[in-house]
Amino acid sequence: MSRSPLILALPLLLLAGCDRAAEAPAQPVETPQAAAGVVTRQFAGTPIPAMQLSDPAGRSLDLAAQDGPVLLNLWATWCAPCVKEMPALDALAADLEGEVRVITVSQDIRGAEVVEPFFAKGGYARLEPWLDPDTQLSAQFTPEGVLPLTILFDAGGKEVLRVAGGYAWDTPQTGALVREAINLRK
Repeated sequence: MSRSPLILALPLLLLAGCDRAAEAPAQPVETPQAAAGVVTRQFAGTPIPAMQLSDPAGRSLDLAAQDGPVLLNLWATWCAPCVKEMPALDALAADLEGEVRVITVSQDIRGAEVVEPFFAKGGYARLEPWLDPDTQLSAQFTPEGVLPLTILFDAGGKEVLRVAGGYAWDTPQTGALVREAINLRK
């Protein structure tokens, strides 16, 4: 028995219902928050990559040539959790100024075309718009494509911890976590 292509192309429509009395809402009224990223140390000791980055103005940055601890954040303008945590990363960069350099690296393939307006609109005081339009860092650190991905490297250029997914970077606990992880005291 053959089926008509028309029938196979029709979308499947499912309906669902509930027959209980409506004494209370069946679903929570508030929208639940997205799951927060989890701090992991499973890749501790991985070296910071020897990679050259650029910014929209053409300046370059050698990741491996950093002279202190680095919090490296891979993000993209199309990634909702990334966009949500950028103000918090800017606040953390202010809190850690002089102790840890926060480096945000866009994984947008359109590079400066989308990153410059994003930074202009956000008005970030401490973050710099570094670009990786070939997504080399994502390929190296998150082949499964999880963004945001934030990795803390110590002063020797070795990974200490990482967080895959959005995170509350602007809390006092987070600043303490970063300082403790790289043995800094405030």
